[in-house]
Amino acid sequence: MVAKECRAPATRRSLVLAVAAAAALPRAARAAGDMTRQEPTETVVELGRPDGAHAFHPNRLRFETGRLYRLVLRNVSRDPHYFTSDEFAARVFTRKVQVTQAGPDGRRVTLAEFKGAIREIEVYPGHAAEWWFVPVATGRITDLRCGIVGADGRSHAQHGMTGEIEIV
Repeated sequence: MVAKECRAPATRRSLVLAVAAAAALPRAARAAGDMTRQEPTETVVELGRPDGAHAFHPNRLRFETGRLYRLVLRNVSRDPHYFTSDEFAARVFTRKVQVTQAGPDGRRVTLAEFKGAIREIEVYPGHAAEWWFVPVATGRITDLRCGIVGADGRSHAQHGMTGEIEIV
């Protein structure tokens, strides 16, 4: 019991010192863990190919836990495509998904924004969506696919539109 009583003041003293040290830091340093203030790292994935091939380009992605990303899904083909991964959705915190298009001056204009858990995004030909997320769990993800079924009865994934994601 004496040992606990001796440790309690030291623990309180450490806590007080830590709070005082944090308060003395510049505001920018205190906000370093605030993901709303992070600049996102942009990664662009093309869905499909202009020649009609079904593929993600690139089809291997790598992300780091704790960093804010803006994944731009750009459909460059004539067909709609899905970006689907249940495993990926389970390993990231989604901040938002935005539907964008180029405005008259060439700047991107946000048309819609979605929040909450996302596991699949469909992007129509010639359009783009932005998935803002922070990876929170590491792992190798192998279920990235496009599940749209073509006129031949086979999914785009069966035609090769699959991918792999690594979170470190």
